[in-house]
Amino acid sequence: MCDAEGEPIAGERDIMDLVGNAAWQGAQWVAIPAERFDDTFFQLRTRVAGDIIQKFVTYRVGLAVLGDISRHTEASSALRDFIRECNRGRQTWFLADAEELHERLKG
Repeated sequence: MCDAEGEPIAGERDIMDLVGNAAWQGAQWVAIPAERFDDTFFQLRTRVAGDIIQKFVTYRVGLAVLGDISRHTEASSALRDFIRECNRGRQTWFLADAEELHERLKG
């Protein structure tokens, strides 16, 4: 679980230490508050989200983005569709909070 405070995550370089450390420690999931991500993460045309998610896939670590992202989803039907598809899988989830993550992991 990453802190809400910290440097913004604006690209795959910003995530490499986190992903590598999580994989090395045997973590199955990393939870990152949505506010840590730069707005470009939520703009699919920038490919930032795809690049970051691919790093998690490569290291076989799940990514959970936690928090309210409604301002981003209200502005983009493509993002809403992307999130819906991610949430159907087992690799990347966009969830409201840690409690929702805990419930999904349980069952």
